[in-house]
Amino acid sequence: MLESVKISRRQSEIRQSLSELVGKESPTEDETRSMSELDAEYRSNETRYRAALITEDEERREAGQELETRGDRELAELIAGFEMRQVVLALGEGRALEGQTAEMVQELRSQGGYRGVPVPLQAFEVRAGETVASGTPDPVQTRPIIDRLFPSSVAAQMGVQMISIGTGALEYPVTSSTVTAGWADGETGNVAGPTVYATTDKALKPEHNLGIHMRVTRKAMLQSGDALEQAIRRDMNGTMSAELDKAIFLGTGANGEPLGLIPGVATYGITSTDAAALATWGALREAVVRFMNANAAASPSAVRALIRPELWSYLDGTEAFANTGVTEYDRASAQLGSIVTTSNSLTEPSGTPLETQALLSTSAGGVAPAFVGMWGAVDMIRDPYSDAQSGGLRITGLTTADVTVARGAQLQLVTGLELEAA
Repeated sequence: MLESVKISRRQSEIRQSLSELVGKESPTEDETRSMSELDAEYRSNETRYRAALITEDEERREAGQELETRGDRELAELIAGFEMRQVVLALGEGRALEGQTAEMVQELRSQGGYRGVPVPLQAFEVRAGETVASGTPDPVQTRPIIDRLFPSSVAAQMGVQMISIGTGALEYPVTSSTVTAGWADGETGNVAGPTVYATTDKALKPEHNLGIHMRVTRKAMLQSGDALEQAIRRDMNGTMSAELDKAIFLGTGANGEPLGLIPGVATYGITSTDAAALATWGALREAVVRFMNANAAASPSAVRALIRPELWSYLDGTEAFANTGVTEYDRASAQLGSIVTTSNSLTEPSGTPLETQALLSTSAGGVAPAFVGMWGAVDMIRDPYSDAQSGGLRITGLTTADVTVARGAQLQLVTGLELEAA
């Protein structure tokens, strides 16, 4: 046992004894003397404990250096004793492997499946003074894979609610009737009505499947092993997330895609207004006014805006008032709840003059402006058989999703925001 551990345990015993003695209101002379002795021993042990830690720390460092290199040395010694002669005899005559060769083969088999006899690559090492047909060998070490960049999700930032569905379809009843109140005309008059209370069902159906089918060669798998497959899975997951985010706003409703919010403006009952002028906070402010008039938003701070980077650049570079330094973007960001910038969920500016658009949303009464149904998680399917002849692997990722809008009054599309003068 380490000396520091022994001292630490003794210190714990001393503290326990002292706590018992200190708790007595009138200790005896022996108990008082015992407290003094224990206190002196405790202080002495503190010095011994620090010295023991310093000594043991040096021992640990020396032992650590030994452990860091021991594994490599043992492996090198094991490979140095590997005999290719035994492998040839085992393949040709069926002779059993023995010694360090058998131990090395057993170790390699435990880490991967081989139909023949596995041979470590170091056994074919070209030593100093030897030559190869292609000249001097140039070994390359493969480092961890660097994942590519994906656009960040904007659906959640715009208040879109993600719903996890097990099986079947999901419907949201939304009030579609206009119930009005009225005063009774006179003492015996009746109030207004009756008015029919009606609802419209907004359904989410598992009719849209998004997936990626990828082939991985044997070379790629051997180059990075399990890390490569995990990197591919992350890459597939990121790609699917970006595509789903794009479909929520720009889905065409054709060729298997769900109907997104912007192409589905007419279907979902979303108000679309053509600003037909240079982009300013005033064009967005008119949409906010329509929100408040429709009782969808109580204040501008309850409204979110989705814009392109080009629109942000134009608004941030345009002074609202001369020589003040206050830009149109400053005015918009000060009034709105949030401004989300995306290059993935809105189409690029086009036309002459160059025009872009902005989507505004609000959550009224705790109800999200749009719903996205996800049937289960991303289903990763591993297929080692289709490309078995070449030693490859196929990975398929599948997910099922749908988009719907509960109330179109919670969304506003502003088009025709010009980024340059006509």
